[in-house]
This record gives sequence, structure tokens and C-alpha cells, in this order.
Amino acid sequence: MSLSRFALLLVVFIDLMGQGLVFPIVTTIVMEPSAGFLPHHTTHSARELDYGLVIGIFFLAWFLGAAYISKLSDYIGRKKGILICLAGAFTGYVLTIIALYVSSFALLILGRAVSGFTAGNQPIAQAALIDISRDEQEKASNMGLIVAASALGLVVGPLMAGGLSDKALLGAYASLELPFYGAVILVALNIAMIVWFYKEENPQRRKIDFGLSEVFLTLWRVYHRPTVFRLSLVLFFILLGLNSFYVFLENYLFNRFGFGTLQNSIIMMILGGTMALGSGLLVAPLNKRFNKIHIVPVCVVVMAALVVLYMLNPVADLSYVILAPLMIVFGVTYPTMLGLFSASVDPTEQGWVMGVTVALYTLGTGSVSLIGGALMPISIYLPFFISISAYLIALVLIRTIWLDQGVRMLDPR
Repeated sequence: MSLSRFALLLVVFIDLMGQGLVFPIVTTIVMEPSAGFLPHHTTHSARELDYGLVIGIFFLAWFLGAAYISKLSDYIGRKKGILICLAGAFTGYVLTIIALYVSSFALLILGRAVSGFTAGNQPIAQAALIDISRDEQEKASNMGLIVAASALGLVVGPLMAGGLSDKALLGAYASLELPFYGAVILVALNIAMIVWFYKEENPQRRKIDFGLSEVFLTLWRVYHRPTVFRLSLVLFFILLGLNSFYVFLENYLFNRFGFGTLQNSIIMMILGGTMALGSGLLVAPLNKRFNKIHIVPVCVVVMAALVVLYMLNPVADLSYVILAPLMIVFGVTYPTMLGLFSASVDPTEQGWVMGVTVALYTLGTGSVSLIGGALMPISIYLPFFISISAYLIALVLIRTIWLDQGVRMLDPR
């Protein structure tokens, strides 16, 4: 493998690693009074709100940044776009380290906002790998490597968070700051590799002709495309169902079973690994054998049932077990939906329609984080009820608006 390709795959790896690294540590420092990050007298309700704010600000900043940073790379070149994102990740991690040392909630929020706004690295790296592919076979190979790098990042992130912060494993060397030092070193290495080894071939420089309204125009254009609009409504509620469960999963496990950083890191490893398993091994054979429009509702029903089972489960260790099939099914659902989105537009609009899916994901996740933070003090089960309700709405929409001929012709089998 060339060093240029490895540098681009490291970009994808770091992008996915970040989420799995941050979630377990944020749960610990915000929710555990003994962590000493928030004032000891901070009430449990205030801690829940702060948790939702830390998570929500990242995804809302990502929603805003994704519309600009990814598109900016088309104007200033892939290399500069990637370096902007990596510089943002580096800055965000450094701010987080400082925040942990001085126990500053404001710095933690700022670090998450900077990281979120520059989190659009994966689509740029993907576009760069397509650019350097010499033929269709190499392009397919590079796309497969992207999936592998993503899966590895989802596993290594929580492994770093749990392993480097656990005093039972590292003794006095362990700390909540240490995983972020590891991330800073990786990002710095990646910046150096992109600068030295990634050679962009004849980047097209263009005058920037998009402004602040771009983020809203991306979604507004959906309204004028009936098939994309119908797909978007269903995907939004599917993602709302998953993310209402996912964002508050560690918070729920901390409150109900007393899970700490290590246990929640294991949860994140299972989440990432099983989702990658579903995407990597099951999507292709299922999509080949069954109609995509039939696969999606079956998956939604299974996910809703598993969220109910998760909520009713009284045994801590079963929390690891029930999570696996839920994420495997989502790993099938999301790529299948992306296939429908891709089929809904012509080749010249693939970038736009994939941008729509990212906007739906980040906007929905950011919103539910803020709402869930306000609901968790009322009941730790309320985000799960939102998840189940969102899946039911998705099913109703599939049974109504997907009867349209434009949707059904996306997979005419």
C-alpha cells in the first residue's frame, strides 16, 4: 500500500476513532461527582443537561461545518481541505486536554464545537481516494479499505479511552487526559503524512461561490425533489430512533448499572464492531437477494423490538449481548438506505444527495442530544421512548409515502 493511500485511510480512521474515544470519558467526567470536573454540588439534573449539551454541540457544529468544509475542498483542493479538518481535530483535542486539567466546562464545549465543525474529513478523504484510483477495480478496493478503516477506528477509539484511563491496567500512568494525548499524537502524525506523502494531482482551483446560506439550501433543495424528500423523511426518523438510543446509551448504563469508563468503552467497541460486521458482511448478500424497499421496514421493526428489550433488561451483563444484534441490523439498514438515495439521483448529484444524508444525521443527533439532556432527569428511559416512537413513525411513513411510484422504482424487483 502506498504511503499516500495509507495517509488518507488514517484520516478516516481518526475521524471515526474520535467519537468512540470521547463518549466514555465525557460520561465519566460529567456524570460522576467523584471525577471532580464539575462542582461537587452540581445536581444530577444539571449534569444530565450538561451531558446533552456537550454531545449536542459537537453534532450541531458538525451539521454546520459539513456543508462548508466538504464543499470547500472542491474549490481549494482535497489536500488543503483535509489539513483544515485535521488542524481542527488537533485544536479540539488540545482544548479538551486543557479543559480536563483546569476543570473548565466552557473549554470542553469549545473543544467539542471546534472538533465538530471540522469533522467533515471522511467524505473529503473518500473523494481523494477516488481521485487517485487508476481504474474501477482500484476504486472498489479503496472503498473497501475505507470501510475497514472506519470499523477499526470505531473499535480502537473506545479501546484507547478505556485502556489509557484505567488505573487497574496502567496504574499511576493512567488518566482521563492520556487518551487525548494519544489522539493528539496520531493527528499530528497524520498531518505530517498528508503534507509529505499525499500529492494532489492537478487540483482545480475555483472562485468560492457559496455562502452562509449553503447549509440551509442543502436541505431546502430536498423539498423540491419528491423522491429524495420521501426517502429523507424516513431516514430522519430511523436515525432519530438509533441516535436517541445511542447518544444516551452510556448515560443510561451509568445511571442504571453503574457502568464506568472501561465498561462504557467496551460498549462502544461492541457498538462499532457489530455495526461494521453488519455493513461489511450482510449488506451485499441481502441487497442482492431482497428488494431494498422490503429490507428497510423489516430492519426497523427488529430495531424497535430490540430497543424495547434493552429497556426492559434487568441484567447488567446482558447489556453487552442485546446491543450486538441491534447494531448489526442498523449496519444493514443504513447502507441500504444510502443505496436508495444514490439510485434517486443521477451521477452528477451523488455528492449532493450524500451530503443530505450527513445533514440529516448530524441535525437529528444534535437536536436529540439537547432534548434528551433535558428529559433524562425526568426518567432515564425517556430517550428510549423517543427511539421507539421514531421507529414507529418511520414505519408509518414507509407504509404511506413509499407507495409512490418514484420510490418503488428505485428497486423495481
